[in-house]
Amino acid sequence: MIRKLRSGEYRLYSRKVDPRTGKRRNLGTFPTREAAEKHEREVQYFKHH
Repeated sequence: MIRKLRSGEYRLYSRKVDPRTGKRRNLGTFPTREAAEKHEREVQYFKHH
């Protein structure tokens, strides 16, 4: 899940809520939406292998 920050960067959050914190985990901050989407695909690939 990607959200745009006020600074203009994009942050990748986990799809599920972390049970310990009740929030989504931050999986990284990226300068462009393309970079964030690319990393999200890498994360999903890694999770299923």
